[in-house]
Amino acid sequence: MSMQQTAEGMTRPAGRPRSEKAEKAIIDATLDLLGEGIGVSELSIEAIAARAGVGKTTIYRRWSNKEDLVVDAMATLKPPIPLPQGASVRESLVTYLKVIAEESRHQRTRCIMNIALSDPDRHPRLAERFREVALEPRREIVRAILAKGIETGELRGDLDVDIAMAIISGAMMWQTKWVWPGEATEARLPERIVEEALKGFRQRAAEN
Repeated sequence: MSMQQTAEGMTRPAGRPRSEKAEKAIIDATLDLLGEGIGVSELSIEAIAARAGVGKTTIYRRWSNKEDLVVDAMATLKPPIPLPQGASVRESLVTYLKVIAEESRHQRTRCIMNIALSDPDRHPRLAERFREVALEPRREIVRAILAKGIETGELRGDLDVDIAMAIISGAMMWQTKWVWPGEATEARLPERIVEEALKGFRQRAAEN
């Protein structure tokens, strides 16, 4: 079999180069179909291929099954957030929540996130991979911010970090998903959440 050189200096079989354009079309087609309300169970490789304008073999050449494709597609909607480098824990947490708040304003993102988290029992491998690819990196960001705050003395040394993360993330999810329209887009929402949370997170002496 003839070989061709890649930009990275590695060789691969000639005649079947990976196509970034095709991959993007497949990812976009998957997101569009999910965003239109099609559930993961009803989503088919045939429908994705038709929407993307590619053959099914093109999809299977890159993803061995539908669940792998779906989790990779959804992960593109939640790109890694750089660790906020605020001057304080408050500033870093507010910066983080502002990114989350901005994402929540996009209807397709909200729809797909709802699908991703709605039926973990039916699609356990998909749920697990989605947590690994898209959610855990974000949890580590919040964990790192809180750990730094404990180290610098801004936060209590006995702070339960896991519960603290749940308080911050849970409040943001509640406000962006369950409250009446209008409240979720309130401009100071990230600041309000962080300020209330820090009343319990801070060192006791800092409140005097």
